[in-house]
Amino acid sequence: MSKKLNKFMLALVAFLSVTLVAGCSSNKAVVTMKGGKITQEQLYQKMKKSQAGQQALQQMIISQALKDQYGKNVSDKEVNKEYNQYKDKYGSQFDSLLQQNGLDAASFKDTIRTNLLTKVAVRKETSISQAELNKQWKKYTPKVTVQHILVKDESTAKDVIKQLDDGASFNKLAKKYSTDSGTKNSGGKLPAFNNSDTSLDANFKKAALKLKQGQYTKEPVKSSYGYHVIKMIKHPGKGTLNSHKKELENQIYAARMQDSATMQKVISKVLKRADISIKDNDMKNILSGYLANDKNAKKSQSSSSNK
Repeated sequence: MSKKLNKFMLALVAFLSVTLVAGCSSNKAVVTMKGGKITQEQLYQKMKKSQAGQQALQQMIISQALKDQYGKNVSDKEVNKEYNQYKDKYGSQFDSLLQQNGLDAASFKDTIRTNLLTKVAVRKETSISQAELNKQWKKYTPKVTVQHILVKDESTAKDVIKQLDDGASFNKLAKKYSTDSGTKNSGGKLPAFNNSDTSLDANFKKAALKLKQGQYTKEPVKSSYGYHVIKMIKHPGKGTLNSHKKELENQIYAARMQDSATMQKVISKVLKRADISIKDNDMKNILSGYLANDKNAKKSQSSSSNK
């Protein structure tokens, strides 16, 4: 979750609330003023013709289809676990971030559930070949653990390196110089990571993965945060493909989640099985991006049979 959550999800929350109340009493006023009033029907008509409104309905349909087909594969326990991870990560800011984005705990959990269901769909609808595993294995690196000292300027980083060369303790230097308040008191130790980790600065990751056990960078490593001095404290051997097969599969599936072409194919399969019928003509084409190929194929088959 970022400070600005997915705009489609925000539109979804708004659209859902409007469509629900519109079905109950379309002439009920949403706003009254001296010049008249704005009814739920007027608001619904306005929203359904907007891009945000149509995208919101599209997301609602996809979410419902995923839930219907794969709902049993995602438990409340899994949703709550991920929710709590976000809550722990953002701490005291969490509730205000939800409020800023028009969400509450329930709607954000729905977002998490849809994301988890999408992951299930990708795994169910796609398969991994041995060739793909071999390719992923070639670029695989085991998870390593490093310490780092983050400082604001290059000259300070060079001074830290000189002190290390002279035999100074990395832990003591981290506590004295590092501006990373979250790690400085533990010697600058970071959670284990590998080459597929996207949470780390690219320059930092590249420099760290070149180090051998016990080595530290002899030149400052520049990142968007400042300058780092990095030390490798745990660098296990690569092992064999079979010993890391599950991890390799997870990396491939994670990459597919970020690939728009793959996701379009997966969601298209899910929607085709859902047998969707959109009753409102103004929104009948909102799934064309996913179902167009299927319709074209049917037209082609029909044309061929009529010849």
